[in-house]
Amino acid sequence: MTTLNDDSTLPGIDRQRRRLLAAAGIGLGMGMSASVTVRAAETVPETLTAAINAYTGGAPVTPGRVVFDIAGLVDNGNTVPISITVDSPMTAASHVTAIAVFNERNPQRDVARFTLGPRAGRAHVSARIRLATSQKLVAVARMNDGTFWSQSADVIVTLAACIEGD
Repeated sequence: MTTLNDDSTLPGIDRQRRRLLAAAGIGLGMGMSASVTVRAAETVPETLTAAINAYTGGAPVTPGRVVFDIAGLVDNGNTVPISITVDSPMTAASHVTAIAVFNERNPQRDVARFTLGPRAGRAHVSARIRLATSQKLVAVARMNDGTFWSQSADVIVTLAACIEGD
């Protein structure tokens, strides 16, 4: 009886093919493991921090109150759905005035900016964006009292978009 691991009864070409596929699988696995970047969940790269500081005027940004809904694994970077909700009563006394989305690795750091007011009824926006590659995104909400709230998300993109140059 021949088992799956016993290739002694296979013709020479099938044996070579099996060994080639096994070697390719190991090589692919090693290449993929070498390309993984690990960093702390709340670490925001310098270039991204600079774009956020330009938007906030250097005011402190507090994590929380923002729910940034985006898939962690995106098949196609050409059209990525995002949804952002901010915990706010949206009254004249307390409301969101703007929501901005920033990215780490696209040619332009500002992805989108939305303007809201108390008449919006709820602090929720959604859109489809393009992502050049796997990266960190940050959604920042500006409140009418001048405070800023945020949430970040790491996204893995399998097919990139936004490529400039050759």
